[in-house]
Amino acid sequence: MTARPFTVLGIQQIAVGGVDKQALADLWTGLFGIGKVGEYVSEAENVDEDILRLGHGPHAVEIDLMQPLDPDRAPRVHSPPLNHIGLWVDDLAAAVGWLQAQGLRFTPGGIRRGAGGHDVCFVHPKGNDESPRSGEGVLIELIQAPDDVIEALS
Repeated sequence: MTARPFTVLGIQQIAVGGVDKQALADLWTGLFGIGKVGEYVSEAENVDEDILRLGHGPHAVEIDLMQPLDPDRAPRVHSPPLNHIGLWVDDLAAAVGWLQAQGLRFTPGGIRRGAGGHDVCFVHPKGNDESPRSGEGVLIELIQAPDDVIEALS
């Protein structure tokens, strides 16, 4: 195995899904008091999402409350309810290239702009014959950290 050309810096987000985003908001913003900072809707990703932020600056963690636009269509952002975890990385392109060379499976779509405005890609929760390594049942989002986060978390 060659030297890892990237560093995982910290947790960028957790994503929680449900068929009723309002019920999620009642818990996370209403009862817990975590502030909403944005929204994201994508037909292609089958998601209507509220974006919350816990903490400040580069140490903030995003909490995404996700409801499917169509609960019978994939991707099923509400199943499982803890949809995915997002990790800041210092060099997303290097991470993807190196991890693919190690046999890690990614979801279709490659590196793209995510809901938070950062470049992202997803590690598939299940391996296959071509790429046997996976998130071991967990969907993992890798997020390109901006310079201030890299500086603060390195």
